[in-house]
Amino acid sequence: MLLDNFLEYLQLERHYSPHTIKAYGDDIGTFFAFAKAEYDITYDEDVNYAMVRRWIVNLAGAGVSNRSINRKVSSLKSYYKFLQKIEAVDVSPLQKHKSFKIKKKVDAPFSREEIDNVLSGFEDSTDFCDLRDRLMIELFYGTGMRRSELINLKIMDVDFSNGTIKVLGKRNKERLVPLLPFLKKSITQYLETRHKDWGSGGPSQILLNDKGVKMSDSFVYRKINDYFSKVSHKVKKSPHMLRHTFATHLLNNGADLNAVKELLGHTSLAATQVYTHNSIAGLSQVHKKAHPRNKKQ
Repeated sequence: MLLDNFLEYLQLERHYSPHTIKAYGDDIGTFFAFAKAEYDITYDEDVNYAMVRRWIVNLAGAGVSNRSINRKVSSLKSYYKFLQKIEAVDVSPLQKHKSFKIKKKVDAPFSREEIDNVLSGFEDSTDFCDLRDRLMIELFYGTGMRRSELINLKIMDVDFSNGTIKVLGKRNKERLVPLLPFLKKSITQYLETRHKDWGSGGPSQILLNDKGVKMSDSFVYRKINDYFSKVSHKVKKSPHMLRHTFATHLLNNGADLNAVKELLGHTSLAATQVYTHNSIAGLSQVHKKAHPRNKKQ
């Protein structure tokens, strides 16, 4: 197997995040563990589509969702494209595979009231952890950045004079996001407290954990989930839901779809259009209330 070479390719040439690379490795490793157990297959070139199809049936029988199956098969498909690229195999066993159709499900964003209820809990606090947690939530909601982008955001990325935040996104693509006044105030207050508690040295990242070092993915997820579990009954209470909320609230208030695309760092408009579902729902209510013909009904 050339899996290590493929994962190195994803890191060095495609600039994928460690989390994404691990997911690819796990998905591909799961298939080859199955192929070894079922068919005693060890080599990449010995795999055929009948084996892949049997693996898919096995996953479905174990209760794995269509979405997860598609992701796993997509990882394997990418692996074989890489093998073709380096001429390790002539033909991919997945070249004619078609993904399962998935019904698009859009999770409801947090409401303005839920956001306000969480942030009101930090009023007048000067504690380092409180100021950091408030800023974490405000950065997600005020910029729409991803969890990895927030974790890696550096002090030097904030330009107070120009009123911008430089965000390093997927595949090392940079984008500038406006620094809103409330964020400028929160960042300033937080940095003053950080310098007082931890000194002027330390990590270059803005946000530090309780030990004064760079935050982890799980730390950020746990914080967001804990705070929003107190004010919301929604199933998903993750950092991504704040990014989702950012986009939906902008669209609900008349923001241009292309502008939201740029703020989110999406490469295609299709990725942003998923957020129009909830904005359309909100516009529908406005339409019903405001349209003259509907008022006559």
